[in-house]
Amino acid sequence: MTPPPKTVTDPAVLPWHQAEGTANAGDTPDTGRAERATAAPKAGAEAGPGAAGGAEAGGGAATEVVPLRRNRDFSLLWGGAGLSLLAGRATAVAYPLTVLWLTGSPGDAGLVGTALLLPQLLVQLPGGALVDRWDRRRIMLGAGLGQALVAGAVAALLLSGHVWLWALLAAAFVEGTLGVLHQLAERAAVPAVVPAGQLPAALTGNEARTRGAAIAGQPLGSGLVALGASFPYVAALAGQLASVALLFGVRGKLQTERTGPRPDLLADVKEGLVWMWRQHFLRAVMAAVAVSNVLFQGLNLAVMTGIQENHGSQFEIGLVLSLSGAGGLVGALSGGWWATRFSLRALVLGGLAVWTVLMVPVAVLRDPFALGALFAASGYVGGVFNVAGGVFMVRVAPDRMRGRANSLAMLVGGGAMAAGPVAAGFALEAFGPTRTVLGLSAAMGLTALLALLSPALRRNPLDA
Repeated sequence: MTPPPKTVTDPAVLPWHQAEGTANAGDTPDTGRAERATAAPKAGAEAGPGAAGGAEAGGGAATEVVPLRRNRDFSLLWGGAGLSLLAGRATAVAYPLTVLWLTGSPGDAGLVGTALLLPQLLVQLPGGALVDRWDRRRIMLGAGLGQALVAGAVAALLLSGHVWLWALLAAAFVEGTLGVLHQLAERAAVPAVVPAGQLPAALTGNEARTRGAAIAGQPLGSGLVALGASFPYVAALAGQLASVALLFGVRGKLQTERTGPRPDLLADVKEGLVWMWRQHFLRAVMAAVAVSNVLFQGLNLAVMTGIQENHGSQFEIGLVLSLSGAGGLVGALSGGWWATRFSLRALVLGGLAVWTVLMVPVAVLRDPFALGALFAASGYVGGVFNVAGGVFMVRVAPDRMRGRANSLAMLVGGGAMAAGPVAAGFALEAFGPTRTVLGLSAAMGLTALLALLSPALRRNPLDA
């Protein structure tokens, strides 16, 4: 696996490395300290090729910067996390599809989808603190092995012919929990293996990897379900084990050492909450994205139900969702182009408006190719958002708090998604796909209007 070439990511560097200028004191922490912690981690001597570049970026002894594509530790981290994401994307589609095709109940499918997403709400805060306290590599290895065990257990259950909804709910929740810990540890570990000047390129590569996993994982999961209910979970077992094998090769520590007495876990969580509360612009962006994530979870289930009612197949559902991932991949690779020409506020407001317009036709369309085109356009907007937001987060969060900062962002942006499938499932049973999608479109339009009127979104603290 090779990250995207440097030429497609260079533009992303420009808008996010401006001086803070006239930023409010309450909007940003000591970002200079964040840069120093990222540029010269204490574990740099052990962190492999990325550490040498980091020393140079931080003003230490001049050392040749290793190109990102030749950075062994980043490549292993990138590839190992990518395999885990691919397995997770496949099972994320497989869980609700398995239940929907076994029971014919959108409500039950929504419940298992919510169980998979509920850890985004419940595990983020303690998970972020644990990622800042514990060895990040060991967290990723343990999470990967745990996800492999869960996938194997679900496959065995389905092969036995005795399928209990409560067992699938429990398995989905455990897999979601381990996935949260894995993602938090990997996101926080990237600056330890990549020099500061290459962080925008690395994060663009990570977002492209995530979108690529969605492109491959969603049709893979739905297609394997069509072949046999247990197939996607067997494939996930193999993928997670391969991910663990790659991550074993990453060298050195993946975080700076914390000095002084270590506060208890609750104090760490509180410190992260206080830090996030002071980021007014970031909080407003995350709130808008959180609402949109809830609505898109409902939209996904509505499309699944509509295609099934129109006598479509699981593969058609996977095609629609994979085209969303393809659009996101293109959006991720072109995110730097947009960021050099538009402010983050303009991207957020424009994206919410575009999402509103794209949602409305989904209410009446059932053709998978037409739906796929709409989902691809929606995914494109999401890819641009995620690159810009990821670089913004690394820019403002110091290393010692990076796990908690990411966990809070994922809590707000991803945790709210847990309400989407279950609410949409009951709405679909009560009102049907058409009226449910129209309601989701109206909610997205209201979100765009509130974001336009929000005072907190009028000033980006990183804008010069």
